[in-house]
Amino acid sequence: MLAIEINFLTGRYVATFHNDRQQSEWPPHPARLFSAMVATYHESADSDPSEKAAERDAMEWLEAQPPPSVAASPAVTRTVASHFVPVNDTAIISRSWQEGRAKSISELIDQLNDELERSGGEVTKKVSSLRNKLDKAREVTSQTKEPGNTSTGTAIALFPDHRGKQERFFPSVTPDEPRATYIWESSPPPDTRESLDRLLKRVTRLGHSSSLVSCRVVSGAPSPNWTPVKGSLGTEEGIDVLRTTGSGQLAELERRHSRHEGVKPRSLPFVSVRYKTQSEASSPDTQTPNTAAEWIVFEFERNSRSAPSTRAVEVAEALRATIFHHSDDPIPEGLSGHRPDGTPSEQPHAAFLPLPHVGYEHSDGRLLGIALSRPNDLDDRSTQALYRAIGKWEAARNQENPLRLTFGAKGVIELNRLTSSSATVTLRQSVWSRASRKWASATPIALPKHPGPLGRGTASARSRAWKLAEEAIVSSCQHVGLPAPLSVELSLTGFIPGARPALKFPPFRQGRDNKQARRLMHAMLTFENPVEGPLLLGAGRFVGLGLMRPMQEGRSSDE
Repeated sequence: MLAIEINFLTGRYVATFHNDRQQSEWPPHPARLFSAMVATYHESADSDPSEKAAERDAMEWLEAQPPPSVAASPAVTRTVASHFVPVNDTAIISRSWQEGRAKSISELIDQLNDELERSGGEVTKKVSSLRNKLDKAREVTSQTKEPGNTSTGTAIALFPDHRGKQERFFPSVTPDEPRATYIWESSPPPDTRESLDRLLKRVTRLGHSSSLVSCRVVSGAPSPNWTPVKGSLGTEEGIDVLRTTGSGQLAELERRHSRHEGVKPRSLPFVSVRYKTQSEASSPDTQTPNTAAEWIVFEFERNSRSAPSTRAVEVAEALRATIFHHSDDPIPEGLSGHRPDGTPSEQPHAAFLPLPHVGYEHSDGRLLGIALSRPNDLDDRSTQALYRAIGKWEAARNQENPLRLTFGAKGVIELNRLTSSSATVTLRQSVWSRASRKWASATPIALPKHPGPLGRGTASARSRAWKLAEEAIVSSCQHVGLPAPLSVELSLTGFIPGARPALKFPPFRQGRDNKQARRLMHAMLTFENPVEGPLLLGAGRFVGLGLMRPMQEGRSSDE
């Protein structure tokens, strides 16, 4: 197997669909990746000749392979706006002179190519003569250095105010996970794999110049969700058509470049392949906890994104109190989480989940929004009460009284309910509900039973406490309807970037008579079969603790 991973450094991918300038391309087509590799190969003029030869052989091996499968998360398409941008700098050479010279150069190139084809590539006298004429035709020094050759009108046209503008579109997508992985079933020889990796590490962009990437060959790969359909386009129905490569792709790209030279309009050679999309969530083996739910997401205003995830419980309780304030009495059990006698409900009920920025290299753990989680099997009365309370809250909103949460002594957050998918990846439910075998805590889990001191006492006492903590995590999984995980890793510091250490969170207590604070722990869980989220674990799962994030296979984090 060969797997090539593309990481989008800006979190978005900018590229137009090949036959629609206003439509974005997702996932990146394999032929586009191959073209980026070819461009990088030719830009590396100072490379060692033996390495360049090995890289060329590696690309010729790659182009001949059957179409790859692709693993890429869902992506949100940015609304495409029309931009009028200045055309490239007007040359100081007059347009009529440029047009005449361009026509002459084009004719000479065609003559040269025809002569080389007739001579079988041999450099004849006629070939040398045509090359000399072509060099002279490309020489414009006399037009740019000798005084008197530039008219006043042409010089004035160089200024931005006098340059014309053209309508341009820059469609882009923001994927839930800023990466795509291409997976070929064939395994290349070790030297070919090494050459491909060396070349890929020099690729800096894919698509538009603003679409910065880092690329590499990886040893493991996630399960693909775009797979090529066997046979021709007409034999089996697929969903998407992606552009892929075929034998001779490298030579054809070079041939076309010799004609357009990066200046004239050009087209990308490709082989059309129909792909089917599939999801782990559709697998019959996928497990679904009783915390699976529909989310109503509120996005924090930019100036309200300073609260760290350590204040998640405070923020959750502030939203909970606000919803209860606008609810009719009596508040139903599915919303309050308590029976009429005040004892805790045994049924899944509404949860209030602050969403921290975690899982990426520069994640800082700030709260970017909050989700109000409505369980899938919530009864109609509780569902109607929930929606009615939100409606009353929003109906009271005006310019002087925006949606606002107040928590602690000075904590104030202004927020708005999202009515469509957010450009902020953290606020998309799909990020938290994607089916996966591996899950890591974004906020620490409040253990249902206190395991005792983890860092004090004898070695055997500490070992016993950690073992009890692991058993409490397993019990939490079973409590939400999941089987015991295959493996449980515990930590006080967290497993993914942005996850704040458990000891930084305030003590968490439940109930009026519960004086002992719950032990907070971070966990990394691996299940035998994929689990579909959202997944919430532990005693504080209804107020922002124990929020789990799905991870990619073979990674300890999503950075």
